Amino acid sequence: MPLEDVSTRPDTTDVSAIPADRPALAPAQPSSRVRYRGLIWLVAAAFFMQALDSTIVNTAVPAIAGALRVTPLSMRTALTCYVLTLAVFIPMSPWLCDRFGTRRVFGGAILVFSLGSLLCGVAQTLPQLVMARIVQGLGGAALMPVGRYVLVRSIDRQEFVKSMTTVATFGLLGSVFGPLVGGALVEFTSWRLIFLINVPVGILGLLLNRREMPDYRLDRAHRFDTFGFMLFAGASALCLMAAETIGGKGHAAAVTGYALGALVLAVLYVRHSRRTDHPVTDLSLLKVRSVWVSLAGNLFTRLGVSGMYLLLVLFLQIGCGWSPLAAGMMMVPQAIGSISVKPFIDRLLTHFGYRRLLLGNTIAVSVVLCSFSLLSPQTPPWLIAGFVYVYGAVMSLQYTSMNTLAYVELDVKHASMASSMASTAQYLSMSFGIALASLLMAGFLGSRSAEGYVWAFRWSVIVLGMVTLAGSWIFGRLRETRPATV
Repeated sequence: MPLEDVSTRPDTTDVSAIPADRPALAPAQPSSRVRYRGLIWLVAAAFFMQALDSTIVNTAVPAIAGALRVTPLSMRTALTCYVLTLAVFIPMSPWLCDRFGTRRVFGGAILVFSLGSLLCGVAQTLPQLVMARIVQGLGGAALMPVGRYVLVRSIDRQEFVKSMTTVATFGLLGSVFGPLVGGALVEFTSWRLIFLINVPVGILGLLLNRREMPDYRLDRAHRFDTFGFMLFAGASALCLMAAETIGGKGHAAAVTGYALGALVLAVLYVRHSRRTDHPVTDLSLLKVRSVWVSLAGNLFTRLGVSGMYLLLVLFLQIGCGWSPLAAGMMMVPQAIGSISVKPFIDRLLTHFGYRRLLLGNTIAVSVVLCSFSLLSPQTPPWLIAGFVYVYGAVMSLQYTSMNTLAYVELDVKHASMASSMASTAQYLSMSFGIALASLLMAGFLGSRSAEGYVWAFRWSVIVLGMVTLAGSWIFGRLRETRPATV
């Protein structure tokens, strides 16, 4: 007998005819998003704090460089060391969660991150700032993967994309308000406050963590893959050192040495991971098409876009003579563009699927990046705001789609490792992207005049747009895949 939809039928039930001993219907259980609302807000707050700190430095780069008596482009070390530390230590998060539980790991991450922020705020030299940023990275390395992992374990599959959209929205707000807050603090107070404001936020996060964070762990955790971790960390560090050294006079031999060393360590790690029961990064997950496409697409997309904030700030402040606050305010249209498309992402993915949406949107991101080369010091601010708005919209769609793709074909038992691998790929590509953008800017910079920075900005964004375009070919390797809706 076919089921009948009673939701649209008038209620003609005779209540008096129901037997008194008939068991009452159980009350409907609230959805997982409702039951874990506090958890979603906690993870969103952590993403906001981390994203804020990843971008708040960009607007302050000229001011910090002046205070520490270095050139603005040399500040890339303070930017790349933070994201590289995230990438290197993120693979430890699955084992730490299994061994100590998600509540302790997440709380410890907030504590170390806040301590690193305090050290950044009192740094007196660039090496001190770099070391403090590494401490920040040690804490931040667990925030994003543990947050994603807990959401995957707690939220129903059909509601996961919506929950991640909420979290990603706050992450995007942090990345956009970072330059705005940084510009205001630099112009009216001191650049040191851009780090110190994390301390009270971290205290609030610790309080929420005790109340809202579930404690997932294994009764008996396996041994940590220390040797594999050392191989992976060494390969990642040597890759970035090679990228940082490119462009220096007489450094060709050093670049070659770093690159070959990274290649050797990477090959050794691949061999090691195949012989280890619990590798620090399980490369066998790359056999799942959605996983390897997500990671590879993330790499090329973020390689092209990660340095965009730094380049835009240098273009506006040095090339166009804008104040730090004015340059930071130009990031607000991106927040508006990002938020404006968030409510539609779930429906767009359901309608078009991951393949068509990511393929077309990656091409759109590439076109938007190249279009920034049309800007000049004479361009009206409202037109620049329009470019930034469109950029925010397409990047919002890109980030949410890429970040959820890795999980759509995986069993929940692989969620922790997939989260770790996705975050590692994200931050490795971000560190390389910032280094690439800085190297392009330095390479095209004929003179340190305002005109020189404008010229270098134009050609740099064109090259970055072409790099991003490579990601469209990768996303074209996907099968027709859609998020779970039932």
